[in-house]
Order: sequence, then C-alpha cells, then structure tokens
Amino acid sequence: MAHGEEILSPEEGADFDALCKRRSSGTPIAYILGSAGFYGREFVVDERVLIPRPETEHLVEEAIAFIKARDESSVTALDVGLGSGAIACTIAAETNAKVEGIDVSREAVAVASENARRLNVGTRCRFHHGDLVDPVRRRRFDVIVANLPYVPTADLPQRPDPASFEPRDALDGGPDGLTLYRRLLPQIQRILKPGGLVLFEAAPPTMATLRELVQSTFPDFMISVGRDYAGLERYIKASAAP
Repeated sequence: MAHGEEILSPEEGADFDALCKRRSSGTPIAYILGSAGFYGREFVVDERVLIPRPETEHLVEEAIAFIKARDESSVTALDVGLGSGAIACTIAAETNAKVEGIDVSREAVAVASENARRLNVGTRCRFHHGDLVDPVRRRRFDVIVANLPYVPTADLPQRPDPASFEPRDALDGGPDGLTLYRRLLPQIQRILKPGGLVLFEAAPPTMATLRELVQSTFPDFMISVGRDYAGLERYIKASAAP
C-alpha cells in the first residue's frame, strides 16, 4: 500500500504469500515480524518466548516509580520469569538500577540477552538460567518482579488461537494458575531487602487467591491489587509499611 507503483518480484510474491499463510493459520504477527513493542521500545521475539503484553507495562511503571524515589544506582531489581527480557531491559533503560533476571528456559535467556545488547543496557543487566530464584538465592534485592505462567491448565489456548503458538511452559500455571507463585513466595521472602517491593502479574480470576497467598507470606506488608488497561484486576503490589 505504501509503494503501490512497485511490482513484486516472483520471489517477493512467494515470500509474501508464505507469510500470509502463516498468519491465516494463527501464527502471531509478532512472530512473523520478529519483534513486538513494549513500553515504547521494540523487542526481538520468536517462538522461544512469550510475546510481551501491554498489561505488563503496569508492573514496569510501579517498579520504575519505586526505584526513582531512591538512589537509583544503589537499587537492585530482580525479574523472575525473564522471557524476552521486556521487563528487565525496560527497567534498566528507564532507571540506573542494577537488574538481574532468571528463566528456566536457556532459549529465553538467549533472547533476553540479545534484547539487552540491542537496547544498550547489557552492562547493567545480568541474566541467569535456573529455576525461580535458585541462581541468586544468596543475594538480596530491593525490587522483585514476577510475571510467571498463570493460565490455568484447563484454559490453555488451542489452535488457531495466536496464543497457542507461544511456549506452553510460559503459559501453563497449573490447575489454578498459581502453582509457580506458591513455590516462589517462600523463596523471595529470604531474598527481599527490608523496605522492598514485590510485584506479581496474574490472571484476573486468580487475584483474590494470590492476594491471600502474598498476605500470608508478608503479613506486615501493604497489599494492593492493580488494574490493567481494560480495568481488570491484573497485578499484586506488596510493599513494607512506611
């Protein structure tokens, strides 16, 4: 449409036709283009990682606000469930905090590392392969953000739903969508610095239960539920009382 006067070569026409067939089968447009926008930046994505969602930008905004209210260069942040690195890289790009990330998928760590390099934040990002917080279990952090798989197994998307093309391990949250969060909570209790911030994203129907789990782990914390762009309950914010 932008260059209507140009005529496609046979090779270009064949490529375009192949791309159209991929899209008509349900393949997400981000996988076809090889990138997705998040918080004003473009991130490399492919079938190895979940496509970043606009809803997750709210977690980033909360983390950035927390960091900017402090001596940024002294703040340490941890992204559990790194994926494409959208959360970790954005926090690093928007602040002077030192950011680490963990993912159980080596392929996801590779994609995140590539995004950190492309966005010129690699010197303040350190990414690990491992289960939940195991690679950093002897460390402590001011901010811990987690966008773990939270779709209940029975609700996992099926073809041709575009979400069904994303890694199942990045979607499947177990019977009620909170299996990994139940495992994570006792672990972050040991690595969160005093006065720290915890941010969890999850499915709207699971928020009440997740809030109870967080409250039982951090009984003295202030717990609130944030809403996404559609007005749905989407994330938990837990912070120490002032």
